[in-house]
Amino acid sequence: MAIERSNLLSMMKLSIKVLIQSSLSLGRTLDSEYPPLQQFFVVLEHCLKHGLKAKKSFISQNKSIWGPLELVEKLCPESVNIATSARDLPGIKTGLGRARAWLHLALMQKKVADYMKTLLDRKDLLSEFYDSGALMMEEEGAVMGGLLVGLNVIDANLCIKGEDLDSQVGVIDFSLYLKDPANSETPKDDAKMTAILDQKHYIEELNRHLSGTVTDLQAKMDSLEKTNSKLVEELTAATDRINSLREEQEQLRKENESILQSSQKKEEAALQDSQVELETYKQTRQGLDEMYNVVWKQYKEEKHIRQELERELELQVGLKQEMEVAMKLLEKDTHEKQDTLAALRLQLDQVKTLNLQMFHKAQVDTRGYTCSFSCMSTQTELTMSFSVHRLGLENELRAEREQRQSLQKALQREQDNSIELRTQLQQLQGLHTELQDLKLEKQQLQQTCEQQEQALQEMGLHLSQSKLKMEDFKEVNKALKGHAWLKDDEATQCKQCQKEFSISRRKHHCRNCGDIYCNSCSSNELALPSYPRPVRVCDMCHSLLLQRSSSTGS
Repeated sequence: MAIERSNLLSMMKLSIKVLIQSSLSLGRTLDSEYPPLQQFFVVLEHCLKHGLKAKKSFISQNKSIWGPLELVEKLCPESVNIATSARDLPGIKTGLGRARAWLHLALMQKKVADYMKTLLDRKDLLSEFYDSGALMMEEEGAVMGGLLVGLNVIDANLCIKGEDLDSQVGVIDFSLYLKDPANSETPKDDAKMTAILDQKHYIEELNRHLSGTVTDLQAKMDSLEKTNSKLVEELTAATDRINSLREEQEQLRKENESILQSSQKKEEAALQDSQVELETYKQTRQGLDEMYNVVWKQYKEEKHIRQELERELELQVGLKQEMEVAMKLLEKDTHEKQDTLAALRLQLDQVKTLNLQMFHKAQVDTRGYTCSFSCMSTQTELTMSFSVHRLGLENELRAEREQRQSLQKALQREQDNSIELRTQLQQLQGLHTELQDLKLEKQQLQQTCEQQEQALQEMGLHLSQSKLKMEDFKEVNKALKGHAWLKDDEATQCKQCQKEFSISRRKHHCRNCGDIYCNSCSSNELALPSYPRPVRVCDMCHSLLLQRSSSTGS
C-alpha cells in the first residue's frame, strides 16, 4: 500500500508539472480535449479510487468516488452549485460520471485544492468510504492537496454537456512523462516559468484576499449604518422617555405628598381605633375572667354538696333497707303473738264456759258445794293465772304496736328524707345542666376572645405594613428629593469601574440613585416602590436595598 501511494503521488507530481508547463505554451487556456489535462484527470481519479471501499449489492461490487465528493457539499456551502449541476447534467447516469463532471467544474472554478483540503481535514467522515491504508487517509493525501494548489494558475474552459463521462476508460499514458532529457527545456526556462507561475499565483491570492476584505468592510459598513440608525432611534426614544419620566417624576412627587398626608391621617385614625379596641378588649377580658372564677367556685361548691348528698342518700338507702328487714321480722312476730293470743282466748272462753257450767252445777247441787268450792278455787287460780298471762300478752302486744307505730313513723321520716334527697338530686341535675350551659357560654366567650385577639394581631400586622409602606414612601420621597437624574451628556465614563463609554459599552441609568453605569456594573434588577416592574439598579444600590429588605423582613 505504501509503494502504491508513493507511485500515485509521484505520478500526480509529474502530471501537474507537465500540465502547467504545457499550458504556458498555449496561453494557459485549456479545453477538454487537451491530452495532459485528460491525463491529469485520470491520475486524480486513480488517487481518489485508491483504498476505496466497495459498495456490495446483489449483482456486483461497485466502487464510486462520487460518495466522498458529495461530502464537500455539506462541508463547503460554496460547492452546492457544482454538486447540483453535476447531478442535473443530462446523459450522466452513473456516480463515476457525476464525479468526473464535478472535478471538471471545480477545476474551472480554481477550487479543487480548497475542496480537497476541506475533505482531507475530516478523516472521521472519510473513514466510512476509505480503508485505513488509503492515500486519502495518509500523509500523501495532504501532500496531494498541496500539489493541487498549483492548478490555480491554469485557466480551463471545458464543455461537459457533449462528453460521455460515464464510459471513459481511465488509463495513464506514461509517454507524456517519459521524454528524452535532450529535448527537455533548460533550467533557465524552468526558472522563468516558475517565477511567472508564482507571480500569477500571488496576484490571484492577493485579488482573492482583497475581495474578501472588501466584502468584510462592506458588511461592517452595513452593520455600522444599521447600528447608527438604531442608536439615533434609541436616542430619540431615550429623550422622549426622559421627558416622560420627568413628567412622571413631578406627578409622583405630587402623589407622594398626597399619599403621605392621607397615610399619616389613616395611621393616626388606625392607632386611635386600635387603642380603643385594645382597652375594650382588656375590660371584657377582665369581666370574663371574674365571671369564670365565680362560676368555677360555684361549680366546686355544688360538686362538693352533691358528693355529700350522694353519701347521705347511700346511708339513708342502707338504713331504709335495714328498717324494711326489721319491719318484716316484727310483722312475723306480731302474727305469731296474735295466733298465740287467739289460742289463749279460746282457752279462756272454754274455761269460762266450764266455770258457768260448774256454777250452775253448784247452784243445782248444793251438796257438792265443798267439792265444787275446792274446784272453784283451783279454777279461779287457773283463771287468775290465765288472766295474768293474758295481761302480759296484751302488754307485749301493746308494746309491739307502739314499736310498730314508731317504726312506721321512722319509715315515714325516711321516705320524707328520700323525697327530699330526690328533690335535691333533681336540683343538682338542674344545676349540672346550668353548669354545662355556663361551660358552653365560657367556650363561646373564649372563642370570641380568640377572635378578638386574632383581629388585634391582624390589625397589628396592618399597622406594621402601613408603617413599612410609610417608610418606603419616605425613602422614595428622599430618593426623589435627594438624588438627581444625571443626564447622558454629563457622564463620559462609568461611575463604578471608571471605564469610558463607547458604541460597544452603552450607558445605563440606575433607577434608584440616578447615576450612569455600564452594563456589567448595572446588570441587577429589583422591584422598587415607584415602579410597577423590576428595574435596573447598580451594584451598590442592589446591595443596600437587599440589606434593607433583609433587616425589615427580620
